Amino acid sequence: MSWAETPTLIGRHVTLRPLTAEDAPALGAAAADGDLTALFFANVATFTDPRAAVAAMLKERDYGRAMPFTVETPAGAVVGCTRLMRMSRQHKRVEIGGTFYARSVQRTGLNTEAKLLLLAHAFEVLGCNVVQIRTDWFNKRSQRAIERLGAKRDGVLRNHQVMPDGRLRDLVVYSIIASEWPGVRRNLEFLLARGEGGR
Repeated sequence: MSWAETPTLIGRHVTLRPLTAEDAPALGAAAADGDLTALFFANVATFTDPRAAVAAMLKERDYGRAMPFTVETPAGAVVGCTRLMRMSRQHKRVEIGGTFYARSVQRTGLNTEAKLLLLAHAFEVLGCNVVQIRTDWFNKRSQRAIERLGAKRDGVLRNHQVMPDGRLRDLVVYSIIASEWPGVRRNLEFLLARGEGGR
């Protein structure tokens, strides 16, 4: 599988398929489910203009820096998006990020299985040495979810970004390295089997 080709990843709870420009209206509706664009600590705010947000993700894909996915339920409803991003083939490194899900599918097995599919692709297909996940210092719920996956906290990048409102954003960085992947995979499969993927 090429580092330049976004695959379709299919599980029991979720399908991740390549993002297209035509997904913009549905992603805008997903972001409106729970008024996610109002969360100052999340990048969902970019979906106040869904077409521009999708165009930016597709540009990163065309530069070879990202694999953007549209997130669908098994019934085919668009409920969010996610990405492999900051990709470095040379260093065999990617980041999972740019993720949001409609409020109606949060705290279900969808996120756990989506992370399982993305991590499996990164480690088992792309041969990555490390996968990073970053989140805003103020997004405590996201930090708990990342830690539940089995990722380890590397540290905090302080004043790492200037947000559109002028806020200086601190990012909490987590990672999973290749030697940890078998244990993380087992943990995610266990959570899904127990029906605890969304807690």
